[in-house]
Parts: sequence; structure tokens; C-alpha cells
Amino acid sequence: MSRIRAVILDLGRVLIDFDHTIASRKIALLAGKAPSEIQAVFFGSDLVQSFETGTIGPEVFFAGVQQRLDLDIPFEQFVLIWNSIFYMTEDNKATNGLLAVLRQRYTLAMLSNINALHYEYLKKTTSIFGNFHNIFASCEMGFVKPDERIYKAALARLGVEPREAFYADDRPEMAAAASALGINGFVFTGPVRLKKDLEECGVFHMA
Repeated sequence: MSRIRAVILDLGRVLIDFDHTIASRKIALLAGKAPSEIQAVFFGSDLVQSFETGTIGPEVFFAGVQQRLDLDIPFEQFVLIWNSIFYMTEDNKATNGLLAVLRQRYTLAMLSNINALHYEYLKKTTSIFGNFHNIFASCEMGFVKPDERIYKAALARLGVEPREAFYADDRPEMAAAASALGINGFVFTGPVRLKKDLEECGVFHMA
């Protein structure tokens, strides 16, 4: 087994949790529509994918949401609701606690599908990003996972071979896409499992 040089982690439901329905329910009340209809526009549409790849900016995204939902609220109010989905769990805190130890011996990178509004909000309101040497945000990279191009671009910027990288993601299809490229990909289920997976790849023991 090649020596691991870079540890790459996903963001959502790994380092911070979120619940899309928080925003969907709030917008549903304002738009007079079912939360499921809001959810489909917010988190399962081509509009969101364009936002997460950085193809469109926040104002254009908001205009698209307004048009699709016949929503009449100010942009500032929308941003507050859009960013209200995040919260920190004990597992998140424990996982974040591992980073200070890991960064002493490994290059730490985050690889996340994230839009510009969420990215800027989390940078301002949390300290999550401070432990990472590199941040790979889809809205800046131009691709979203599981597109192999975003993984390859991250590896190139880190200057490591796939076999020299460890990657953990809460979504199995994202971990599988990394593994298909030769990266040591694992499904994140919590900090205890993460430690075991790191040790399996030869990362130093973190008792």
C-alpha cells in the first residue's frame, strides 16, 4: 500500500450537518406551496446544479427560484432562509477535532459540492475551514461530484497520486467515484468509523 500523503474530506454531514427541509418549509409558507415542491426546486433541479458549479451566481439563482415558485420576497430574506439549514452535531464536533491532529502530518483538503451562498455563509459563521490546507468547492472548481473531473483536479492541485489520497464522504456514490479513480475512498458514518478507515490506510493511530 502506498503511503497516504493527503486526507480529503467531504463537508456536509461530515464536518457540519444540514437539513434541506428547514428552508423548504419556510419558503413553502411564503409561497403557498407544498414543502416537497420547494424541495424539488431547491435541491434536485438543474438550477441548483448550475449554482453549485458556479455557472450562475446568487442573484441569477434567486431569480430562477422566484420564477419557478412565483416567490415574492427580497433577496436578503431569501439568503437568510437559504442559509438556515446548517447545524453542528456531536459527531461533527468530534470529526472536526481530528483535523488538528491530522494536519500535523498530512495535507488536509476539503472537497465539497457547495454553492457560493452556503460557502460564504459557513466561512463567516464557522471555523471549519481553518484546519484545511486546501478547499475544493464545486462552485469554484466548475464541476460537482461524482464527476471524475473534480476529483482529478483536486489530486492535481495537491500533487498526489490517487493511491496516495484518502477520501471520506457520507454519500456512497461519491466515495465510489473516488475509488474508481484509484483513491482510497470510504463512506463516512461517524468519527469512530473514520478513525478505523484511516488506520486501515496506514494513517497513524489516533487513540
